[in-house]
Amino acid sequence: MSAARSVKACRFALQRYAAGMTLSFLPPARGFLGLPPSAAFSASQAKSVLIPFGLEQSVSYEGGTAQGPQAIIDCSPQLELFDDELWREPHEAFKPMTAKPVKISASLPKALDQLEALVDDVLEAGKFPMIMGGEHSLTAGSIRPFAKRHQKLTIMHFDAHADLRDGYEGETYSHAAALRRCLDFPHVRLVSVGIRNISKSEIPFLEKNKKRITVFWAREKAEWTVAKIMKAIGSGPVYVTFDIDAFDSSLIPATGTPEPGGLFWDETMDILRATFTQKNVVGADVVELSPRPGLHACNFLAAKLVFKMLAYQFCLSRHAS
Repeated sequence: MSAARSVKACRFALQRYAAGMTLSFLPPARGFLGLPPSAAFSASQAKSVLIPFGLEQSVSYEGGTAQGPQAIIDCSPQLELFDDELWREPHEAFKPMTAKPVKISASLPKALDQLEALVDDVLEAGKFPMIMGGEHSLTAGSIRPFAKRHQKLTIMHFDAHADLRDGYEGETYSHAAALRRCLDFPHVRLVSVGIRNISKSEIPFLEKNKKRITVFWAREKAEWTVAKIMKAIGSGPVYVTFDIDAFDSSLIPATGTPEPGGLFWDETMDILRATFTQKNVVGADVVELSPRPGLHACNFLAAKLVFKMLAYQFCLSRHAS
């Protein structure tokens, strides 16, 4: 490492320390899955770290994403630990630890810096980061440590919205610009699945960047195949970002902008299973759950989604044990 890079790394470490960004964890019984002492794992044994990050600063319709991570954690103990598809208890492979929630900065750029530091700590510890949001703008922060580590990176993006605006309502880092900000890194590519909303202002950027962006439009779902999607992803590291409004609004009304015409569970699992099995997935997030009173099924679906993604990563991929 050069002297300049060494100084920069030390400065970044000091900034993280000053901001209280060193990792600390919830007791397993209070974390994801609510594991009892007999089934829990220590931080050193953990293979995955779940980062609750209830960011809610640029929502433009219904709010509630600040409560999303805790809603996922609260209902996760109701998940059955045995998975009939994998015929095992996957948590024994992905060995989860849940980071303590941090106080999120009121400044959106600083909040993204916070998340960047947390994800960086998880990667430095050799663990797999799973971020539970929180609005989608957080991906512009969580992607940075991966973009710095990999010479090429593909984002596998599940969403109802393209999120390619160059800012929205005066906010450069808006949730509506989440993937545009990720593509500020020139070596990052994007494969979007389930898109059924895009604004006129996003079209020039999309058309100019056709070599970097592949969109599987929801209206063309009958023409998709898993093989086509896998081919579009290509080789190299993959980061999965999953906005739950990718699901049809009949499954997920508890999100800021629920949209009809979306994905359903089984077809989504087919795509995720192939992605985690065939590709080198290096991190993931699940965002935009906005819990609603009485709609417990939405919280449960989000928790199950997190569970299945980790299960596929550690039971079917190159990490499988």
